[in-house]
Amino acid sequence: LTASQVAGLSTTQVAALTTTQIAGLSVTRVAALESTDVAALSTTQIGALSSTQLAALTTTQLRGMETTDLAVLTTTQIRGLTSAQLGGLTATQVGALTTTQVAALATSQIVGLTTTQVAGLTTTQIGALTSTQVGGLTAAQMRGLNTTDIAALSTTQVGGLTSTQVAALTTTQMVGLETTDLAVLTTTQIRGLASSQVSGLNTTQVGALTTTQVAALTSTQVGGLTTTQVAALTTTQ
Repeated sequence: LTASQVAGLSTTQVAALTTTQIAGLSVTRVAALESTDVAALSTTQIGALSSTQLAALTTTQLRGMETTDLAVLTTTQIRGLTSAQLGGLTATQVGALTTTQVAALATSQIVGLTTTQVAGLTTTQIGALTSTQVGGLTAAQMRGLNTTDIAALSTTQVGGLTSTQVAALTTTQMVGLETTDLAVLTTTQIRGLASSQVSGLNTTQVGALTTTQVAALTSTQVGGLTTTQVAALTTTQ
Protein backbone atom coordinates (compact mmCIF):
# COMPACT_ATOMS: atom_id res chain seq x y z
CA LEU A 1 0.00 0.00 0.00
CA THR A 2 1.15 3.52 -0.76
CA ALA A 3 1.11 6.31 1.80
CA SER A 4 -2.00 7.72 0.13
CA GLN A 5 -3.73 4.36 0.34
CA VAL A 6 -2.81 3.98 4.00
CA ALA A 7 -4.24 7.45 4.64
CA GLY A 8 -7.47 6.25 3.04
CA LEU A 9 -7.91 3.27 5.33
CA SER A 10 -10.81 3.46 7.76
CA THR A 11 -10.23 3.12 11.51
CA THR A 12 -11.84 -0.32 11.34
CA GLN A 13 -9.41 -1.42 8.64
CA VAL A 14 -6.44 -0.03 10.57
CA ALA A 15 -7.58 -1.85 13.70
CA ALA A 16 -7.69 -5.08 11.67
CA LEU A 17 -4.02 -4.91 10.69
CA THR A 18 -1.83 -7.57 12.26
CA THR A 19 1.21 -6.67 14.33
CA THR A 20 3.40 -8.01 11.50
CA GLN A 21 1.70 -5.66 9.04
CA ILE A 22 2.03 -2.75 11.48
CA ALA A 23 5.71 -3.46 12.01
CA GLY A 24 6.21 -3.60 8.26
CA LEU A 25 4.86 -0.11 7.57
CA SER A 26 7.48 2.37 6.40
CA VAL A 27 7.89 5.65 8.30
CA THR A 28 6.19 7.43 5.40
CA ARG A 29 3.16 5.19 5.67
CA VAL A 30 3.05 5.53 9.46
CA ALA A 31 3.15 9.30 9.12
CA ALA A 32 0.19 9.06 6.72
CA LEU A 33 -2.12 7.63 9.39
CA GLU A 34 -4.83 9.96 10.65
CA SER A 35 -4.89 10.78 14.37
CA THR A 36 -8.15 8.83 14.59
CA ASP A 37 -6.35 5.83 13.07
CA VAL A 38 -3.63 6.08 15.71
CA ALA A 39 -6.31 6.21 18.41
CA ALA A 40 -7.86 3.07 16.92
CA LEU A 41 -4.63 1.05 17.25
CA SER A 42 -4.69 -1.54 20.01
CA THR A 43 -2.04 -1.79 22.70
CA THR A 44 -0.67 -4.85 20.90
CA GLN A 45 -0.36 -2.94 17.63
CA ILE A 46 1.28 0.02 19.39
CA GLY A 47 3.76 -2.34 20.99
CA ALA A 48 4.72 -3.63 17.55
CA LEU A 49 5.85 -0.19 16.35
CA SER A 50 9.59 0.36 16.24
CA SER A 51 11.29 3.41 17.74
CA THR A 52 11.88 4.68 14.21
CA GLN A 53 8.18 4.37 13.35
CA LEU A 54 7.15 6.14 16.56
CA ALA A 55 9.64 8.93 15.90
CA ALA A 56 7.88 9.48 12.55
CA LEU A 57 4.54 10.26 14.19
CA THR A 58 3.54 13.91 14.30
CA THR A 59 2.56 15.65 17.54
CA THR A 60 -1.06 15.59 16.33
CA GLN A 61 -0.92 11.82 15.79
CA LEU A 62 0.61 11.25 19.23
CA ARG A 63 -2.05 13.39 20.89
CA GLY A 64 -4.55 10.95 19.40
CA MET A 65 -2.93 7.99 21.17
CA GLU A 66 -4.89 6.67 24.13
CA THR A 67 -3.27 6.62 27.57
CA THR A 68 -3.53 2.83 27.73
CA ASP A 69 -1.53 2.63 24.49
CA LEU A 70 1.13 5.05 25.73
CA ALA A 71 1.53 2.92 28.85
CA VAL A 72 2.73 -0.10 26.82
CA LEU A 73 5.60 1.73 25.15
CA THR A 74 8.95 0.28 26.15
CA THR A 75 11.74 2.42 27.54
CA THR A 76 13.49 2.12 24.16
CA GLN A 77 10.38 3.41 22.37
CA ILE A 78 9.98 6.23 24.89
CA ARG A 79 13.59 7.35 24.55
CA GLY A 80 13.14 7.36 20.78
CA LEU A 81 10.54 10.13 20.96
CA THR A 82 11.75 13.65 20.28
CA SER A 83 11.38 16.45 22.83
CA ALA A 84 8.91 18.09 20.42
CA GLN A 85 6.76 14.95 20.38
CA LEU A 86 6.73 14.73 24.18
CA GLY A 87 6.03 18.44 24.43
CA GLY A 88 2.97 17.92 22.24
CA LEU A 89 1.36 15.34 24.54
CA THR A 90 -1.55 16.41 26.69
CA ALA A 91 -1.09 16.76 30.45
CA THR A 92 -3.37 13.72 30.84
CA GLN A 93 -1.15 11.62 28.58
CA VAL A 94 2.00 12.67 30.42
CA GLY A 95 0.33 11.94 33.74
CA ALA A 96 -0.45 8.42 32.51
CA LEU A 97 3.17 7.49 31.77
CA THR A 98 4.50 4.75 34.03
CA THR A 99 7.28 5.45 36.52
CA THR A 100 9.56 3.20 34.45
CA GLN A 101 8.86 5.28 31.36
CA VAL A 102 9.40 8.56 33.22
CA ALA A 103 12.70 7.35 34.66
CA ALA A 104 13.84 6.42 31.13
CA LEU A 105 13.38 9.93 29.71
CA ALA A 106 16.56 11.72 28.70
CA THR A 107 17.30 15.12 30.20
CA SER A 108 16.73 16.72 26.78
CA GLN A 109 13.24 15.17 26.71
CA ILE A 110 12.48 16.39 30.24
CA VAL A 111 13.44 19.94 29.30
CA GLY A 112 11.01 19.72 26.37
CA LEU A 113 8.02 19.26 28.68
CA THR A 114 5.81 22.31 29.14
CA THR A 115 5.11 23.77 32.57
CA THR A 116 1.55 22.47 32.26
CA GLN A 117 2.83 18.95 31.60
CA VAL A 118 5.24 19.12 34.55
CA ALA A 119 2.40 20.35 36.75
CA GLY A 120 0.39 17.33 35.59
CA LEU A 121 2.98 14.81 36.79
CA THR A 122 1.87 12.74 39.76
CA THR A 123 3.88 12.63 42.98
CA THR A 124 4.76 9.02 42.13
CA GLN A 125 6.15 10.12 38.77
CA ILE A 126 8.07 12.97 40.43
CA GLY A 127 9.56 10.49 42.86
CA ALA A 128 10.67 8.28 39.95
CA LEU A 129 12.79 11.02 38.38
CA THR A 130 16.53 10.63 38.82
CA SER A 131 18.53 13.43 40.44
CA THR A 132 20.02 14.12 36.98
CA GLN A 133 16.55 14.52 35.48
CA VAL A 134 15.42 16.79 38.30
CA GLY A 135 18.61 18.80 37.95
CA GLY A 136 17.75 19.35 34.29
CA LEU A 137 14.40 21.02 34.99
CA THR A 138 14.24 24.68 34.04
CA ALA A 139 13.32 27.38 36.57
CA ALA A 140 9.90 27.69 34.90
CA GLN A 141 9.32 23.94 35.14
CA MET A 142 10.32 23.96 38.82
CA ARG A 143 7.71 26.63 39.52
CA GLY A 144 5.15 24.31 37.91
CA LEU A 145 5.51 21.82 40.76
CA ASN A 146 2.98 22.08 43.57
CA THR A 147 3.81 21.75 47.27
CA THR A 148 2.83 18.07 47.26
CA ASP A 149 5.31 17.44 44.43
CA ILE A 150 8.03 19.34 46.31
CA ALA A 151 7.36 17.28 49.43
CA ALA A 152 7.64 14.11 47.33
CA LEU A 153 11.20 14.93 46.29
CA SER A 154 13.80 12.72 47.95
CA THR A 155 16.88 14.11 49.69
CA THR A 156 18.94 12.86 46.73
CA GLN A 157 16.74 14.75 44.28
CA VAL A 158 16.84 17.94 46.36
CA GLY A 159 20.59 17.65 46.73
CA GLY A 160 20.86 17.50 42.95
CA LEU A 161 19.08 20.82 42.44
CA THR A 162 21.18 23.70 41.19
CA SER A 163 21.32 27.00 43.07
CA THR A 164 19.32 28.56 40.23
CA GLN A 165 16.56 25.97 40.63
CA VAL A 166 16.40 26.44 44.40
CA ALA A 167 16.29 30.21 43.98
CA ALA A 168 13.37 29.79 41.55
CA LEU A 169 11.16 28.11 44.16
CA THR A 170 8.29 30.18 45.47
CA THR A 171 7.86 30.77 49.20
CA THR A 172 4.90 28.37 49.10
CA GLN A 173 7.05 25.67 47.50
CA MET A 174 9.82 26.26 50.06
CA VAL A 175 7.37 25.52 52.88
CA GLY A 176 6.63 22.24 51.11
CA LEU A 177 10.22 21.06 51.56
CA GLU A 178 10.58 18.49 54.31
CA THR A 179 13.13 19.19 57.04
CA THR A 180 15.26 16.26 55.91
CA ASP A 181 15.38 17.77 52.42
CA LEU A 182 16.29 21.22 53.72
CA ALA A 183 19.15 19.68 55.67
CA VAL A 184 20.89 18.51 52.48
CA LEU A 185 21.01 21.95 50.88
CA THR A 186 24.58 23.10 50.47
CA THR A 187 25.86 26.42 51.76
CA THR A 188 25.90 27.66 48.16
CA GLN A 189 22.24 26.73 47.74
CA ILE A 190 21.38 28.35 51.09
CA ARG A 191 23.17 31.61 50.27
CA GLY A 192 21.38 31.69 46.91
CA LEU A 193 17.96 31.90 48.56
CA ALA A 194 16.12 35.20 48.49
CA SER A 195 15.33 36.80 51.85
CA SER A 196 11.63 36.23 51.15
CA GLN A 197 12.28 32.50 50.71
CA VAL A 198 14.13 32.30 54.02
CA SER A 199 11.57 34.41 55.91
CA GLY A 200 8.82 32.20 54.47
CA LEU A 201 10.12 29.03 56.16
CA ASN A 202 8.07 27.75 59.06
CA THR A 203 9.54 27.45 62.55
CA THR A 204 10.00 23.69 62.25
CA GLN A 205 12.07 24.17 59.12
CA VAL A 206 14.14 26.95 60.69
CA GLY A 207 14.83 24.82 63.74
CA ALA A 208 15.96 21.96 61.48
CA LEU A 209 18.64 23.96 59.65
CA THR A 210 22.13 22.70 60.37
CA THR A 211 24.66 24.92 62.13
CA THR A 212 26.65 25.04 58.88
CA GLN A 213 23.60 26.25 56.96
CA VAL A 214 22.77 28.90 59.58
CA ALA A 215 26.37 30.13 59.53
CA ALA A 216 26.14 30.43 55.73
CA LEU A 217 23.18 32.82 55.85
CA THR A 218 24.00 36.32 54.68
CA SER A 219 23.37 39.34 56.88
CA THR A 220 20.51 40.27 54.55
CA GLN A 221 18.92 36.84 54.97
CA VAL A 222 19.31 36.95 58.75
CA GLY A 223 17.91 40.48 58.83
CA GLY A 224 14.81 39.23 57.06
CA LEU A 225 14.01 36.57 59.67
CA THR A 226 10.78 37.11 61.55
CA THR A 227 10.79 37.30 65.34
CA THR A 228 9.00 33.96 65.41
CA GLN A 229 11.76 32.38 63.33
CA VAL A 230 14.48 33.88 65.51
CA ALA A 231 12.74 32.46 68.58
CA ALA A 232 12.71 29.04 66.88
CA LEU A 233 16.49 28.93 66.54
CA THR A 234 18.15 26.48 68.90
CA THR A 235 21.02 27.45 71.17
CA THR A 236 23.32 25.37 68.95
CA GLN A 237 22.23 27.25 65.87
